[in-house]
Amino acid sequence: MKIAFFSDIHANLPALEAFFKDTETEQVDAIYCLGDLVGYNVWPNEVVNEIRRRHIPTIMGNHDEALLKPIEHEEKPSNKGLTRALVSAANRDYLINLPRHLKLSFNTQNKPFNLFITHGSVKAINDYMVVNYPEKDVLKMLHAQDADVLLCGHTHKPFHRVIKDKETFKHVINIGSVGKPKDGDSRICYAILELNQTTSPNSNALKVTFKRAEYDVEKAAKAVENSAFDSAYATALRLAK
Repeated sequence: MKIAFFSDIHANLPALEAFFKDTETEQVDAIYCLGDLVGYNVWPNEVVNEIRRRHIPTIMGNHDEALLKPIEHEEKPSNKGLTRALVSAANRDYLINLPRHLKLSFNTQNKPFNLFITHGSVKAINDYMVVNYPEKDVLKMLHAQDADVLLCGHTHKPFHRVIKDKETFKHVINIGSVGKPKDGDSRICYAILELNQTTSPNSNALKVTFKRAEYDVEKAAKAVENSAFDSAYATALRLAK
């Protein structure tokens, strides 16, 4: 079974369209979204509509969570304030009622194999699960959820970390960002996991592929520059910073 995991679209419709086109070529069996559908660009409704139309299981990101807060007067419109003004009432209702975690349970080699899906970390929706996050803290989170694999986003920097846990292994997979990469590569990034009856927590038994694909970065950057959003967000798209 091939499962695609993507995150952090941040209202970047051209990037999302490239993601859907790329997953079609991969012939994935399922798709899950790890949140942050909105923020930093002008297409929050279009992005949410596309994900809702496809009935993609989605969890809440911290930018989605920000829509829970009441509207405040701002002398200079902020990213979150501008996003709040753009998002329709129906899409806001969808975003603020998303689940914060998902758990997928499989049976491989006649044993349970569990994936825990979150935006930041098990600890908090805005916690940065970086590649050198303290090992003991990661293991504590995974044990608390009885999980073999932790999938997350939020940092916009992909990695696959394997941690030895007594006689077995745990995996942390940060899936990167579709709409706002920050690893110096402006192409969209998402992860594909392949699971079958030979899959196990052993260090080399989990097949993870990070997919990159080109999209119209200039279209997304110019949309920012032609809006009330800070033009620095356009520069960040071009430089993937």
